[in-house]
Amino acid sequence: MSDTKNLADGQSTSAQHGHTAISTAGLLIALGIIYGDIGTSPLYVMKAIVPGRITTDLVYGGISCVLWTLTLQTTIKYVLLTLNADNNGEGGIFSLFALVRRRGAWLSAIVIIGGAALLADGIITPPISVSSAIEGLERVYPGLDTVPIVIAILIGLFLLQSFGTQIVGKAFGPIMFLWFSMLAVLGIYGIVQHPEILRAANPYYAYNLLVNTPGGFWLLGAVFLCTTGAEALYSDLGHCGKGNIRISWVFVKSCLLLNYFGQGGWLITQEGQQLAGRNPFYAMMPEWFVLIGIGVATVAAVIASQALITGSFTLVAEAIRLNMWPKVRLNYPTDVKGQLYVPSMNRLLLLGCIAVVLYFRRSEHMEAAYGLAITVTMLMTTMLLAQWLRLRRIARPLVVLFLLVYGLIEGSFLVANLIKFPHGGWVSVAISLCLIAVMYVWLRAYYIKRRLTEFVRIDPYMDALKELSNDETVPKYATHLVFMSSAERQTEIESKIIYSIFQKRPKRADIYWFVHVDTTDEPYTMEYKVTELASNDAFRVTFRLGFRVEQKINLYFRKVVEDLVRNKEVDITSRYESLSKQHVTGDFRFVVLEKFLSVENELPMVEKVVMQAYFYIKQFIASEDKYFGLDTSSVKIEKVPLVITPVRSVDLKRVY
Repeated sequence: MSDTKNLADGQSTSAQHGHTAISTAGLLIALGIIYGDIGTSPLYVMKAIVPGRITTDLVYGGISCVLWTLTLQTTIKYVLLTLNADNNGEGGIFSLFALVRRRGAWLSAIVIIGGAALLADGIITPPISVSSAIEGLERVYPGLDTVPIVIAILIGLFLLQSFGTQIVGKAFGPIMFLWFSMLAVLGIYGIVQHPEILRAANPYYAYNLLVNTPGGFWLLGAVFLCTTGAEALYSDLGHCGKGNIRISWVFVKSCLLLNYFGQGGWLITQEGQQLAGRNPFYAMMPEWFVLIGIGVATVAAVIASQALITGSFTLVAEAIRLNMWPKVRLNYPTDVKGQLYVPSMNRLLLLGCIAVVLYFRRSEHMEAAYGLAITVTMLMTTMLLAQWLRLRRIARPLVVLFLLVYGLIEGSFLVANLIKFPHGGWVSVAISLCLIAVMYVWLRAYYIKRRLTEFVRIDPYMDALKELSNDETVPKYATHLVFMSSAERQTEIESKIIYSIFQKRPKRADIYWFVHVDTTDEPYTMEYKVTELASNDAFRVTFRLGFRVEQKINLYFRKVVEDLVRNKEVDITSRYESLSKQHVTGDFRFVVLEKFLSVENELPMVEKVVMQAYFYIKQFIASEDKYFGLDTSSVKIEKVPLVITPVRSVDLKRVY
């Protein structure tokens, strides 16, 4: 009775259904979810590249840098290469780490730094996109205070997340199609004013700006803003599929480049003048179109935040699976593949975005801080990708060439972005360091607990379990007693569970169940395995759930019991005589053991700090029964001490 079976016939098939196959709907959802961040970069990139007097070298060189950054960084590295490194259809730096983690423990540090930097710098993405668009209203309404409007829009967007990205994507997709079409048309309008701007496609102009123009190299920090959404694009892979992303990118890149060249064409017509706070994006519009353009840009900027938000949800879910983030509640608003909502992260991002808006207030101040941490993420992704290429048996010289090329490109971007540190870049760095600390503490604490959790063979306790079950002098605790166990081997159980049953308070039950949840690398696995430990007295149930399957252990366990009853493998009728005659089902009670740090410890200093930090953070997080989706009315949370190193000597004298 230990065959592996499907957990639910209907659930796994419905979960598999999604928009990852190439289709019109998939392409529209990709436009709505994936490209918000990178798609709204024309709102602020050229304004950041040309901060003062307009010169030919600055305009041509800036446009050339943008073109080749989008080509080398976004197209080649991410769209063509990195999207292949998917973990059963899922993307993001944590998924990439899951593919290569066996190649060295040091890779854990790489992914923690990269993941934390991506989440931290991303907090600036919604404020800068929305602020850049809303500030266009100042051209029509001078002196308008845009901060309250920006905050109101952000609150509305984050409230939408609980409905799922399927609904958001379907609503946003057509709007983003309109946005990119508008970018292309405006770009063509600007190019017509100065067709020679197309010569900026020559990489010489980029070289000339970086090498020959005074201070030109430091403008790479502004150029980098055109590709900041590339990492979020990879994180959102599971929502749309690589086919839809690649096809839609052809359209998106064409529209972006047309608009950048159009802004360049308008800038050249103003050569020698000061930009003086004007935004080339709005300035090149015909006067009659300005209000329409601001309206569409505002909606697009709202949508721009979506790529970051959905990517953050994916990152957190995968970090939990890798034991690098607290086990917070994950919601799945729809039955469509890839749809995920993390309430705690949604609140954290909203508060972070509001704080950024209140601190910086203006988009130009945010530009000065934006992009520093994301360059670190891209460098970390490059290092992990090199390991993945070696895993795919790509020739070593090609892997070294890849490392050198992208190490040089991203290293240059990082150096250029370092000048942003005193101008607000320290904000994203500070948030990154806090997130790195949480991830490090959680991973280190996991290994400490695993090392010190004592497991014992379960067989020697079966006779004692049967005797306790039949001992009527002990008050019955429950008809069915269910323990959540972390023991991976079927023959073992935590010694703390044995202690809880026999010693802490003898827990007499008719049937004992030991439930273990194994999270697989495949996203949508839904299987279970039952092992009978003692005939009609003790069972072990092992769930194999994919990392994208919602943890509804209460529901799944009921399904398992129904299957066992149907197959006449277990009798769950109450064994109280009066209830048994009525064929009443016995009650089920779950026990979750929650560890606390015992005071009887002599810890090494580092481990002491780690464990104290771990338990401090844990008190702000819902208990594990919430994560497992257990019915709180039938759950007992039992505190057990985590004794790491017993005190070796006590200087205690007996006095007579």
